[in-house]
Amino acid sequence: MAGRPAAPLMLFAYLSILALALVFAGVAHRDTDIRHGDVMQHAWKQLAPLLVRLPIALIAASFIGELIPQALFGRWLGDASGAPGILMASLLGGIMPGGPIVTFPLILVLERAGVGVPQLIALLTSWSCFALHRVLSYELPTLGWPFVWRRWAVTLILAPLAGLLTLWFN
Repeated sequence: MAGRPAAPLMLFAYLSILALALVFAGVAHRDTDIRHGDVMQHAWKQLAPLLVRLPIALIAASFIGELIPQALFGRWLGDASGAPGILMASLLGGIMPGGPIVTFPLILVLERAGVGVPQLIALLTSWSCFALHRVLSYELPTLGWPFVWRRWAVTLILAPLAGLLTLWFN
């Protein structure tokens, strides 16, 4: 699929992460207060739910991919949509609910439906920065409107800018 990293690049990324994990494990091994068994047990508690959720999310995203009108997404958010498509993707990303388990499989579906790379980058950046569901459930109750409005004001341009920069670099 176009736009995907080449296998050597992915291998390099995986090996880099593995090397970092080994370096940190070696550093932690020198500290007598850290018990590796406890660390591995904690890591397993975090990983186990993902092993169930991720395959289900990928299957659900495949079903969604069959249900969405691909011509519509290709026309509104495809490469040819340019800056208006980037702005629309920025808006959609901000109102798209769900965490990474839902969002990233959905991004794959949108990519297969013909959504352009600049538009996908704007959508994902907007989802990361604005996420209306997260703002309403966490930020607003804990931090209040003054904080939320200030944060939105300074980050409002990020998603469209990321998409436009990607469009410019293509």
